[in-house]
Amino acid sequence: MSWDETTETRQHPELETLIVSRTRDLGDGFEVRRALPSARRRMVGPFIFLDQMGPAVFRSGQGLDVRPHPHIGLATVTYLFEGEILHRDSLGVVQPIRPGEVNWMTAGQGIVHSERTAPETRAAGGRLFGLQAWVALPKKHEETRPTFVHHAADTMPFLEGEGVRMHLIAGALHGKRSPVQTFSDMFYADTALEAGAGLVLPAEYEERALFLSEGSVEIDGVGFKPGELLVFRPGSEIDIRASTAARMMLLGGEPMDGPRYIFWNFVSSSKERLEEAKADWRAGRFARVPQETEFIPLPEEPAPVR
Repeated sequence: MSWDETTETRQHPELETLIVSRTRDLGDGFEVRRALPSARRRMVGPFIFLDQMGPAVFRSGQGLDVRPHPHIGLATVTYLFEGEILHRDSLGVVQPIRPGEVNWMTAGQGIVHSERTAPETRAAGGRLFGLQAWVALPKKHEETRPTFVHHAADTMPFLEGEGVRMHLIAGALHGKRSPVQTFSDMFYADTALEAGAGLVLPAEYEERALFLSEGSVEIDGVGFKPGELLVFRPGSEIDIRASTAARMMLLGGEPMDGPRYIFWNFVSSSKERLEEAKADWRAGRFARVPQETEFIPLPEEPAPVR
């Protein structure tokens, strides 16, 4: 990755890996914080990429401009705490996403999309804060036809009570199941805790993690702060308690059916398939995004992972 990452070990019997990522300014004050992949941990369940966007404040006339770029072998999951992003893709989909909503794009054999601030939102300015995750597809689904599905916030399961509010984005957790179609057993949940409130992360999945976006939490008296990805050992319930008001993503699932290779925006179980995708993007063989004339060129070398 193109920015610094640090790792730290804190003594806790249920903690397998702790990754402390550092932010990087991508221009105009827009910061991102990458949790996956890292040198210490490439994946958690099917999750192979996790970026926190912001929080950022755009002045009037400023905004996000991620030009058209391709994906294969994965599904992208965009989820916002604040703000709005306009998605366009090569299927012809034009879809804004707002807080609590879910944009689930299955790239499969190949898709191209852009992510921008819409003109009316850009004119007004405002905040942007959220996450984007990539979910690797099982081998038998890597070349599935690309699709895009938008889910409104009120169609997603919520769990509330005793200072806890959980929004289940994908998969199943605590007896609830999201309507988002996934290709493997997993969970992904936006979870907010009031100060002093607690939550148990069950042991039903082999690979589990917590990414803390805001506030601070403790696990058996050991404290953690924003920007930290906690990867837990399998087999035991995890008792999470908020030291202050906190917001986090709980994520994980069953181990993938073999290693995954990643180059730029491409993910595959086959290095040869990555080479094909690179050649196709260079040659302009991917479908285009309607109403878009720009694109991001293929990098010659992947960003180094340190």
